[in-house]
Amino acid sequence: MLRGNSRSKKFLAMAAGLTALSLLAFAACGDDDDGGEDGDTTPAATSAATQPSSGADFDYESLSGEIRNDGSSTVFPISEAVAEEFSAAAPDVRANVGFSGTGGGFEKFCAGEIEVSNASRPIKEDETAACTEGGITDVVEFQVAIDALTIVANPENDFLECLTVQQLHDIFTGTSTTWDQVDPSFPAEDIELFFPGTDSGTFDYFVEAIIEGVDETATHTGDGTSSEDDNVLALGVEGSPNGIGYFGFAYYQEAGSSLKAISVDGGDGCIAPSLEAATDNTYQPLSRPLFIYTSAELLETEPQVLGFVNFYLENTNALSAEVGYVPMSDELLAEQVAKLAPYLP
Repeated sequence: MLRGNSRSKKFLAMAAGLTALSLLAFAACGDDDDGGEDGDTTPAATSAATQPSSGADFDYESLSGEIRNDGSSTVFPISEAVAEEFSAAAPDVRANVGFSGTGGGFEKFCAGEIEVSNASRPIKEDETAACTEGGITDVVEFQVAIDALTIVANPENDFLECLTVQQLHDIFTGTSTTWDQVDPSFPAEDIELFFPGTDSGTFDYFVEAIIEGVDETATHTGDGTSSEDDNVLALGVEGSPNGIGYFGFAYYQEAGSSLKAISVDGGDGCIAPSLEAATDNTYQPLSRPLFIYTSAELLETEPQVLGFVNFYLENTNALSAEVGYVPMSDELLAEQVAKLAPYLP
């Protein structure tokens, strides 16, 4: 399912505020935090304006062809923004962005149907094996941002402010089906669940961090509304006074006052999802890295793919902040740029 290359008007409307908020968060962190390896969610202080450059003197206007980008709905807003800016810099390249879920994106990528796959979790062993079977043995991973997976409820809900990891586990395994089973002080109303589809990296991450984080043998309930489109989930919770759901932070930001974010107690007290909390790693266990994937062969043989990835890394910090995610530290971004360096002209 393709949406084209136009950025959401809501994302544009909140861009200035989000960028300012992210810069305040980075300033509060100080300069002595250490950036980590791929997947680390403890970036050093940085700003979108100081992100490392690849140093490549890319003639984007000379590029032509097509870029097919698909996968995670969480990464979709970043890739959509990148594709729009890239299309302006490389007008002869058609950049299409879709959101079939992280798993769906890897399926298409391994089948050779797309050039760049968006993912809200690292690629799995069986997906790497599927790529190998499809003749793709040189998968290359680039982290592009950090997200704070957000628990949301209807704003009419006046009793729900914070949930422990155990309570979230009980809700989304179906152990607790009414709110008073979660907490005796809550009303005896049925809980309505909204959650990503099983192809979603957000679903996989939630299962690992919350469901299996409490009990490795537990499984996520299938009762409720499931969708690969986070907009469907947001609208569902918005229309359900007893609803609860989860998805990427940017979709919560886009919804504005239509949704209520629920703080999470990961063992050190209730922490609300925010750019600051994801940056300083206090929002646990629901802060996570976001990725794009391609192949070495495509980087070597398809100039428009190399150009797109180069452009992505040059602009991801600014655009990630614009659409509601946490930019990477200078050190972490430099590691991604270093991965691309061998393929640059």
